[in-house]
Amino acid sequence: MFGIPGAATLPLYDELLQSDIRHILVRHEQGAAHMADGYARVKKAPGMCIATSGAGATNLVSGMATAYLDSSPVIAITGQVPTTVLGSDGFQEADIFSLMMPITKHNFRVTDPSTLATDFRSAFRIAMSGRCGPVHIDIPKDVLTRENGVPPRPTPLPDTPPLPSSDQVSVAAKMLMQAERPLIMLGGGANWSGAGPEALALADQLAAPIVTTLMGKGTVPETHPLVLGMIGMHGRAAANYALENCDVLLAVGARFSDRSIGEPGSCRMKVIHVDIDRTEMGKNVCPTLGIAAEAKASLAAIRGAINLKVHSSNWSQTSGEMIKRCSCDIDVCEDPISPRKVIRELDAVLPSDAIIVTEVGQCQMWAAHFLDIKDQRSFITSGGLGCMGFGLPAAIGAKFAAPDRKVVDIAGDGSFTMVCQELATAAKEEIPVAIALLNNSRLGMIKQHQRLFYGDRLTAQDLSGIDMVKLAESFGAEAIRVDQHQDLAPALQQAIESDRPCLVDIQINREEDIFPLTLRTAAGVNVHRGSCPYEGGC
Repeated sequence: MFGIPGAATLPLYDELLQSDIRHILVRHEQGAAHMADGYARVKKAPGMCIATSGAGATNLVSGMATAYLDSSPVIAITGQVPTTVLGSDGFQEADIFSLMMPITKHNFRVTDPSTLATDFRSAFRIAMSGRCGPVHIDIPKDVLTRENGVPPRPTPLPDTPPLPSSDQVSVAAKMLMQAERPLIMLGGGANWSGAGPEALALADQLAAPIVTTLMGKGTVPETHPLVLGMIGMHGRAAANYALENCDVLLAVGARFSDRSIGEPGSCRMKVIHVDIDRTEMGKNVCPTLGIAAEAKASLAAIRGAINLKVHSSNWSQTSGEMIKRCSCDIDVCEDPISPRKVIRELDAVLPSDAIIVTEVGQCQMWAAHFLDIKDQRSFITSGGLGCMGFGLPAAIGAKFAAPDRKVVDIAGDGSFTMVCQELATAAKEEIPVAIALLNNSRLGMIKQHQRLFYGDRLTAQDLSGIDMVKLAESFGAEAIRVDQHQDLAPALQQAIESDRPCLVDIQINREEDIFPLTLRTAAGVNVHRGSCPYEGGC
């Protein structure tokens, strides 16, 4: 459990002393929510955070919204003023119940201690049933202090995941067999369900390429010859080419967000949409066939209904040629250091089961674009909300969930400084996470957009003046500064092998941007390359 105590939650903290629950004292409540989120995504089980009433509770909002949009099962407990003063604007009162309502799967306000145990059990079931998501429990202080002699009711059984009907499977199989240019798109739902093996088997059978969304990255090994990589605004050219030119798209656990497909009117192919959440059907793209069912079981059923032997096709061969054409020359041995060089060096020294977490901004897109993920559920990022400050606390939570695996946060200086105080949490709890800080002393994505779309008029993007090494050391972490490319690999290796939290402050090229930048609208596709340093590559 990750959190910070306050007056409204002290009765609960007093009871924690008599339990075997491990509480992690964080330095900001937003960090608590992100730690619980990172824990949940790796453990595939609910992560818990706790905050007091008022400002403590409202500080959880960004983290809960992140978990909601990325379908992560976080359970948040908030303290509340006593029931006798609810609604009177008492000290440290905030209507957190209403604030949490649009960003959680379910909300509880417990006013009767006799329902507390049952409400907690229901919260865990709701968080993990169907499409996972966060649940909030608001507990007034007087409820925590009243005795409860009522035994809890039996725990309801978890919901059975919905399965596709035989008719739906038959129609989907027929559409894919008749397709000349089939494509499989994997989103976060496919990643969560562990549907990678089924997706690869189906792709091999159909000779169909696979693309992923940002949240789907890591569902399948990106070294597989049929895997083209990430689609979208900063996706790989080969993946976006396949999405533009396929005739049947099998989308699994994906939301068709604007960053993935642009305006919905740009989807001109037949679409088979598989998603456990029925409300996603037709929300952004109207599918030819909608299957509201669990991803892994659906892919297995569709593959079983396809009476087609493995074959090669011009379509898969074209996709393979696109991968070769879009291979970037990343062996850049020059100073200032290229971010591409950092990602590839990191990829080379990380073990195959490492967990990669990212902050938000250019660092996130460089990681998504250039990092080859080999294992499932090993790439963790804030996709839907794009919440700056997500990476470091999520990495700490991930390390708690998988203490035997290496965990690295790929960070930008802008996002990192929003939560840098959580280095103190990692140091205090002896959590050895590595931070690869791509330091360009600015809000890089803001700078890039101002250059491309605002006539190069730069404002409110300069973050220079912070000594990141001294900052990290002041929190009790190890820190290394790298400003020459030949020192990069040894420093990254040292950070990964350290038994303490370790930050590598990498002075990257301040002027390098993340390309390609693809804007897909109803009017067509516009690819911005600008001064792309790898022109002729991706």
